[in-house]
Amino acid sequence: AEDERGALNYIGPDEVRRATALVRTGEVLRLAQLLSGKTPVPGHRCGLQHFMGRDGGDYAAGSKRPGGFQFAEDTVVMPLHIGTHVDALCHAWYDDKMFNGFSGNEVRSARGAEKLGVEKMPPIVTRGLLLDLVKLKGRVIAPGEAIDRADLEAAAAAAGVTPGRGDAVLIRTGWLESQKGVKQPSFDVEPGINVEAAQWLAESGVAIVGADNFAVEVMPFPEGTVFPVHQLLIRDYGVPLLEGLMLDPLVES
Repeated sequence: AEDERGALNYIGPDEVRRATALVRTGEVLRLAQLLSGKTPVPGHRCGLQHFMGRDGGDYAAGSKRPGGFQFAEDTVVMPLHIGTHVDALCHAWYDDKMFNGFSGNEVRSARGAEKLGVEKMPPIVTRGLLLDLVKLKGRVIAPGEAIDRADLEAAAAAAGVTPGRGDAVLIRTGWLESQKGVKQPSFDVEPGINVEAAQWLAESGVAIVGADNFAVEVMPFPEGTVFPVHQLLIRDYGVPLLEGLMLDPLVES
């Protein structure tokens, strides 16, 4: 009744051992975008702001150096839903109820998320499955094109895997790769999974779902809906989402 981990409970010692047994080369790949003041953001969010509180210029201008000590320090102000990030279970809900029946009123500016906050997420070590729709179709998935259950099943079959309990499923649409060099990409039209595909993943028992696009799900949304995949995975099944993954290094490895 008090659970705040959701689908991450599917990752136990057996799943960790299975995952670590898959390691062959020991190579570590960075799948997160590097953040800077130039990181594109949707219009309703501020961009990343970076300030140096102390730097070499201060000493060049005559700042004191007690004991010879010099240092630099900085401050970052940023929205947390830019670049590569995780949507915790407190991020989306409907009917005033979050995952596991917790009240949406538990998320307040003054107190933060008193239930389902990202700090409730344990470290994640599990098997990762790359479902490469670009490789499957031989092209970047078109803006606004929905990825359905049959697409995911075909991508899984091509990779020789079956999503199951505790897995981290990463979906490659090619969207992020196609945005390279685009000064201000559209955050309103992108490829992504539909509700049918999300339902299949949830029923497979996966622990977390990620993609290389802005919202994991297809945009624009089907008529009469708003973020239906977020509502299903986060609110109904307790599955956190990884958004904005940089999957080309994984494909190239």
